[in-house]
Amino acid sequence: MKVEIWSDIMCPFCYIGKRKFDKALEQFSHRDKVEVIWKSFDLAPNLKTHTFISSVDFLQKHKGMSKAQAEQAIEGVTAFAKETDLDYDYDKVVVANTHRGHQLIHLAGQEGLQNEMKERLLKAYFIEGRNVDDVATLIQLGQEVGLEKAAIESELNESQFAAHIEQDILEARKIGVSGVPFFVFDRKYAVSGAQPEKQFLNVLGKAYIEWYAKQETPQFEVLEGQNCDVSGNCN
Repeated sequence: MKVEIWSDIMCPFCYIGKRKFDKALEQFSHRDKVEVIWKSFDLAPNLKTHTFISSVDFLQKHKGMSKAQAEQAIEGVTAFAKETDLDYDYDKVVVANTHRGHQLIHLAGQEGLQNEMKERLLKAYFIEGRNVDDVATLIQLGQEVGLEKAAIESELNESQFAAHIEQDILEARKIGVSGVPFFVFDRKYAVSGAQPEKQFLNVLGKAYIEWYAKQETPQFEVLEGQNCDVSGNCN
């Protein structure tokens, strides 16, 4: 069963939502039957990377907040993240365009490392204060999760997955995604936002039961022989 998740690297609730979903999936008894697919969503496509401004300055300039409002918002989301054992450090966060990071996530998808790449980029952005628009940084992060340096350099130079990113964004608009994180289960159920683990577990269970019921029952040509049935009759 597919679970598709639209999110952005610079979205604080996307990391929190991922952590809550991951914990729910760990508890789900049929987790080996679940395929998680990360979809790109660009919250600020025209953003220029600013390595010299603080997160407070960014919220003031781009979100129209006062300094007090920005500081309060950061304090609130940091406390929320702490509840899921994530130690956000907004004093170190580098305000960066995330398009190249999304390229890396799509590249990692070809190697079965998409979830690992997503996690590494989120940690780099919110906890380590790394610039996720910097080529050298992305090469290092990609290699850490198992991608080849040559493949990373090729993607960052040629943007082979740019069309995939645009397709994800257009698809999000088509199905009505206006904010992230946004979780879609088997293209039938959706969860918006960083919901509690219990909520994710409930939807996983409901979606899985319906997905499993749709799977074809294998038909066998049976060659009969001596056997015992469930009633204890042997012949």
